[in-house]
Parts: sequence; structure tokens; C-alpha cells
Amino acid sequence: MKILADQNMPLVEQYFADFGEVERFDGRKLTPEQLVDVDVLLTRSVTRVNHELLAQANKLSFVGTATIGIDHIDTQLLNNKNIAFSSAPGCNAVAVAEYVISSLFALSQENARPLSGQTIGIVGVGNIGDCLAQKLKALNVDVILCDPIKYEQGLLENHVTLDELLAQSDIVTFHVPLVKSGEHKTLHMMNKARLKALKPGLTLINASRGDVIDNQALLEIMQAGADLDLVLDVWEKEPNILTELLEHVRYASVHIAGHTLEGKARGTQMLYQKLCELKSVEASKSLDDFLPLPVITSATITQHFNEQDIARLVHLIYDVRRDDGILLRHLENDGFDSLRKNYPVRREFSTLSLQGESPQLAALSQLGFTIAK
Repeated sequence: MKILADQNMPLVEQYFADFGEVERFDGRKLTPEQLVDVDVLLTRSVTRVNHELLAQANKLSFVGTATIGIDHIDTQLLNNKNIAFSSAPGCNAVAVAEYVISSLFALSQENARPLSGQTIGIVGVGNIGDCLAQKLKALNVDVILCDPIKYEQGLLENHVTLDELLAQSDIVTFHVPLVKSGEHKTLHMMNKARLKALKPGLTLINASRGDVIDNQALLEIMQAGADLDLVLDVWEKEPNILTELLEHVRYASVHIAGHTLEGKARGTQMLYQKLCELKSVEASKSLDDFLPLPVITSATITQHFNEQDIARLVHLIYDVRRDDGILLRHLENDGFDSLRKNYPVRREFSTLSLQGESPQLAALSQLGFTIAK
């Protein structure tokens, strides 16, 4: 069996070597010729799997994307060709939620404004939005939710419309898929009219899809003096992003919100498990077999530890300002895709085990830190 895998997917050889030969490819440069005699294609979000790419795929039986979103995959085409398909829903939910939380604490520190008592609006309550909502319960903030599809399905009780959420929130964070048409279109969900109507001082976070926000319109309102704090991990027309927008963004990064070591590895593991299922093979490998020991594994906190100290602990594991600095310093010379490919190792809160007598341990557990028994 020949397996073709994106060069940025971790642990592919460790998981898939028993199935056959693993060959790597550049996600943006994959050609139809490379798919000749390939049995399994493992992608990430930058590879468009369509008629053109599969023109010479004579043996392909399984396509997997180690991502939550599937807008880059023509799933109907795969179905018509009897090619099995799997994505990795939820694989990086924790990572993206922790990216947002790191950003919230960084803004709180720099703006000298406590998170406590602020209203945070979450647009899109799938795996990521729900994970974030659960973690935010630890921070004494008010959370409001917008997801019309889940609301219509009876899966979300406390739903507000997008415009209501924008009016009521101090912070708005987007976690929706890219939907280009229809009643629930998310393409340019934040158009110029909505952007111009945002109240001064609002924080806008996008760690979903770049096309959810009209980047050109956002640039224009920022140049006109809009008072917004922007945290952008995703951009229209990646990797050729609107660089003029960067000077107006508080924290900018190269589509890496979900790129913890655990998050990326979970995606690989989920595709491995699906292929095992298709081949009627026992899935005997797990993340614990492969993930390295974190640099810091444990810490003790005292009774004096308080809510303000939570930010320090969060940033001990991950500070979004690191990634903002990397982008601003190296984008021009290295390029967007190179920065993604060479993204520094980042771990999740759960890799730090805490012990002590602080009453904040319950909140830290809710955030995702491990509490020693």
C-alpha cells in the first residue's frame, strides 16, 4: 500500500508504517501525477481535493484530512468514486480554545482590564465553540452563544442572533466552518456593514476561517479609526494575506491556533483509527506511545494563588504573543507557509500537573490543567 501524507502531519510514519510505504508532499504543491498508484491520501486544510487533483488517481481508496473543516474536500466526488473519506472533528478543539484563552489573558494584562465580568460571545458552538464555552466557566465571565443551525436542531437553548451577540458582547470569537452559500452562509459573515456597526472597544477574535471576515473591509474601517482589538489567526487568501492589516492587529498568527503537538497528533490518530476500521485491523497505537515528555510537567501552587495568577500559569504553557512576534519578525523573509511548517512545539494545559491547597484548583481543572491526586 502506498500512503501519501502532508509534510506537516506529525507521527504519520509511526502510525501508518505497518500499512505500507509513507511518502510526504507539500500541501500546496500536490500534483495529479503524484497520485498515480497511491492508495491513501492524508491531507491538511491547504490541499484542495477535487476533480483536477484526482484525475490520475487510479488506486485511491481512502482520503483523510487531519482537520475539522472539510471545505477543501469535494466529498461528493469521493462518494461518486467510492473513495472512503474521514475528517478529524474535534481533534484540535482544546488547542484552539487555549489559543483564545491565552489571547484573552494577554489582552487583559496589556489593557489593565480584568476578564472577570466581561461578556464573551461565541459564534459557532461545534466542538471548538463548546470546548471554549466550558473552559470559560472557570473565569467568572458571561458567555453568550450564537449557532442558528444547532438552535434549529434543538441542540442549543440559549441562542442569540449574530447581531444581538455583537451588540451585547465585549469580546467576540468565531468558530464556524466556511459556508459559501445558503441561509447560514458564513462567507463574509462580518461584512463592511457589520464591521462598521461594532461598538468601540470590542475585541474581535477569528480562529476559524479567514473568509468569515471581509479582510479588505476590516482594513478600511481600521484605517478610518475604528477602536477594535483584533486577534487574527486566519486570513483571506492564505498564504498571500493582506499584510497592510497587520499593523492594526493586536495579535496575529499564521493559522496555527490548533497546532498544539497534541492537537495535530490527534488528527493523525483519528485517521489511523478510521483506516484500521476500513481494513478490519485492530487500532493498537495511541498518542501515549509517541508524545515526548513536556519540558515542565508539574507545579505547586499555594493558598495565595488567585485569579490574577491564572494568567501567569496559562502563559507558562502558551503565550500567544510569541506567535505574534514570530509572524511580525519573519513573515517577509520566510513566508506564511514556511512559518506554519516550522511552527515551534506547543503543548496543551493538560501537560502541567498542579498540586497545592489553593481554592483556584477547581477553576484550573476546568481550564484543562491536570490536578494531581
